[in-house]
Amino acid sequence: MLAVMALLAVFGTGQARAAEPVKISREDTALDLTATTEIYSGRGEAFQVSTAPGTDGIVRRIEVRSSTENHQGDWAVFALANVSEEQLERVIVAPHFRLVKSNLFWPDLGSQRILSITPSEGFALDRQPSEEADVFRITLNPGSVITFVAELASPDLPQMYLWEPDAYKDTVNAFTLYRGIVLGIAGLLAVFLTILFVVKGTSMLPATAALAWAVLAYICVDFGFLSKLISITAGDERIWRAGAEVFLAAGLVIFLFTYLNLNRWHQHLSYVTLVWIMGLGLLFGVAIYDPSIAAGIARLSFALTASLGIVLIIYLGFNRYDRAILLVPAWALIIVWLFGAWLTVTGKLDNDIIQPALGGGLVLIVLLIGFTVMQHAFAGGAYSQGLFSDLERQSLALTGSGDTVWDWDVTRDRVVTIPDISGQLGLSPGMMHGPARNWLPRLHPDDRDRFRATLDVLLEHRRGRLNHEFRVRAEDGHYHWLSIRARPVLGATGEIIRCVGTIIDITEQKNSIDRLLHDALHDNLTGLPNRQIFLDRLQAVLALAPNGDTVRPTVLAIDIDRYKLVNDSLGIAAGDNILIALTRRLRRLLKPQDTLARLGGDQFGLILMSERDTAKVADFAEAVSKAIMVPLNFANREIVLTASIGLVSWVDQQESATGLLADAELAMYRAKKAGGNRVEPFRPAFRSTGTDRLQLETDLRRAIERKELFLVYQPIVRLVDAEIAGFEALMRWDHPKRGNISPTEFIPIAETSDLINQLGMFAFERAASDLMDWQAIAGNLPIFVSVNLSSAQLLNHELYNDLRAVLNKTRCEPGKIKIELTESVVMEQPEQARLVLAKIKEAGLKLALDDFGTGHSSLAYLTRFPFDTIKIDKSLVRDTSDKRSILLRSVVTMARELDMQVVAEGIESEEDAIELAKMGCDFGQSFLFGPPIGSDSVQRLLKERFPLMKRA
Repeated sequence: MLAVMALLAVFGTGQARAAEPVKISREDTALDLTATTEIYSGRGEAFQVSTAPGTDGIVRRIEVRSSTENHQGDWAVFALANVSEEQLERVIVAPHFRLVKSNLFWPDLGSQRILSITPSEGFALDRQPSEEADVFRITLNPGSVITFVAELASPDLPQMYLWEPDAYKDTVNAFTLYRGIVLGIAGLLAVFLTILFVVKGTSMLPATAALAWAVLAYICVDFGFLSKLISITAGDERIWRAGAEVFLAAGLVIFLFTYLNLNRWHQHLSYVTLVWIMGLGLLFGVAIYDPSIAAGIARLSFALTASLGIVLIIYLGFNRYDRAILLVPAWALIIVWLFGAWLTVTGKLDNDIIQPALGGGLVLIVLLIGFTVMQHAFAGGAYSQGLFSDLERQSLALTGSGDTVWDWDVTRDRVVTIPDISGQLGLSPGMMHGPARNWLPRLHPDDRDRFRATLDVLLEHRRGRLNHEFRVRAEDGHYHWLSIRARPVLGATGEIIRCVGTIIDITEQKNSIDRLLHDALHDNLTGLPNRQIFLDRLQAVLALAPNGDTVRPTVLAIDIDRYKLVNDSLGIAAGDNILIALTRRLRRLLKPQDTLARLGGDQFGLILMSERDTAKVADFAEAVSKAIMVPLNFANREIVLTASIGLVSWVDQQESATGLLADAELAMYRAKKAGGNRVEPFRPAFRSTGTDRLQLETDLRRAIERKELFLVYQPIVRLVDAEIAGFEALMRWDHPKRGNISPTEFIPIAETSDLINQLGMFAFERAASDLMDWQAIAGNLPIFVSVNLSSAQLLNHELYNDLRAVLNKTRCEPGKIKIELTESVVMEQPEQARLVLAKIKEAGLKLALDDFGTGHSSLAYLTRFPFDTIKIDKSLVRDTSDKRSILLRSVVTMARELDMQVVAEGIESEEDAIELAKMGCDFGQSFLFGPPIGSDSVQRLLKERFPLMKRA
């Protein structure tokens, strides 16, 4: 029974074992009670404990009740024994915050530790006023043994000391003096760097000043100075402390990025730094709700920034970046500080001096960084700007340009390049130094005489400039294009004694020019000559044909049957691969004197020179047809294609290349109309089918002169409020005999002739003029006008200048006009189209991609070309399948992500308009919102819809 009662006394609810007393003598000024103090968590409001044995050896049991309603049941027990013969006065001190053992993850940011202390004898201890610690004063009689029960605010009690009152006071005063000095230095440093930023204005100074203010904020909180400025509770202090640590971590990131100018090394570093800083900014909000998480992440960020800083400084230092080299001492101090802080928070360093020492170390780091930044900020200032001579400036400019100096000492006949150009050519150092004649063996054979003659002329005339381009063979056998620009230096006798200038490698520029020339004259996909080269070669052949019987060209126009079906079913990539395979087959049939070209799309042209006999020409055409019919394997599918081939042989000396090709195409079209997969020789009767087309072309030329063409405008409305946002300009032709002719009939004729540029500029100028007239009547309206652009116009090199001329003439604002193009336009010559569209965009005009959703390449071209708007084709809008909504929503979402506006064409009902508006579609255009109307009708409509607009 006694054993059971003993166990209940020790392990029962609210009870605890007796503590071992700490013996105190008069000489003890400070004792650490942390290790001898026993912590009991979750013991409720009433706590029982056995006291330490007194001088009489008796163990008593006491019960202590909590003094607050919110007490969590956490208690601490310790015992003290006065072994001296006199009464001792002591203070018990429990700091609110200690960096020691505060941990890296979820750190302890401090709080009130002890609510009250109850001794086993006498009354509860008196609390002494202190903002940084819980301080209780006790009196111990001679020979007494007292057990103390402390009511804890939290189960964490990092440290508890027993101090002699005067010694504790002296220690507090000493630390207060030290902290005041450090705070003063930190404050002056932050103000000084801020003033320097205002005076100098370089980006390094505000970043350094921000770091200085972050350090000042951190030590203000850490040294307890903030509580002297404003009234804060223990809970508020944890928020301020976490915020200060986040501020310090962000300040270090900003300083490192700005000082090392990381955005110049890689653009992605800017994005990473921005995301990093934004993440730290969010931690300020986290600190309000959970300071421990915010402080832990901030400490990790500080350590990670310091670690990445080492890598960046080493990398940039090896690249001879002087800023990185000068930052080495300061960053070494940061690493030492970081190591000391790690030892502190993990408890490996636990003395009372380490925490204020780390605060002073931060100030020392900022001071060293400030000296480093000031050295850069004031280097190269106004004082040093006057120290350079003109020769030094020229030398610095040449060095900064990165060009190689070419120096020919004519008197000694010695060429020197600085830096040595031999390395660029893969040669041994100094191989290109020496007499100028040593360069000749390495020059391209076609350039040697010209190089020698250029130098001889310069020496003979003793004036002028050397501006010469030539090719030099590198060690690997490839030729490099070099450009020399130099001028002679005359001696006292008037003779050239030296020739000095620069030599640069222009191989890339030359290769780029060659590629552009090749792309301009050849098809990008197959590498075959394009239509223009085909006609030029054919015209050259026709010029030789009348001179003898040996030149008798035959022209074949080849069109692949059902090629569009292949594209629609397998995709454009499959179609491109098929064209490449067919090109290889046809090339195997040719002889060197024959020419194969891609005229456009799936149409090829062939100039047959190797065969003149009619029967052999027919056999060759059949061989071409059979080669195309050989099955192709693609994606585990066998594809069999056929071709419609038109054939015409030269018989008329007056025949031109354009006419001969047109005859071959007429025969090809006749073969295609007959069902395809056949060879159709040309017969003059085929030309009668083109009579109407020629007559229409003639009438169109007269219509331009007689101003029979005019524009109508179809409204484009905002789907959100059904308000007019703009108009699309549509061309109409009122023929005196045939009446209104559809644009689908006369626009293709204009594109194949030289009329399309005139029609296009007429439409653009008329639309711009009408827009200005509307604004003159109804005021500066918030509308735009869309004008369609043809592929032939896009390939016109003068298009940009023509558009600018019209804008200057009409004084129309470019941003109110949109140029509409279909994807087939940009697919014909994508690189040429990209360059032209970029210049149009520079002029301020808007760009719209028309008929979106009808082809296979729109998605790729959206990112390559500077379009502002896409117009969804009416076939997609009117689609009745179940996937219609998914497709439309995907297109609208994609356009939103690319920052483009969306116009839906062909909307048939208000329900469709509402649905598209909910998807985020901006505009709608169809007969539901209004048919195309004339310019006068547009004026009346605008005056009705915008009655309150003031004149511009």
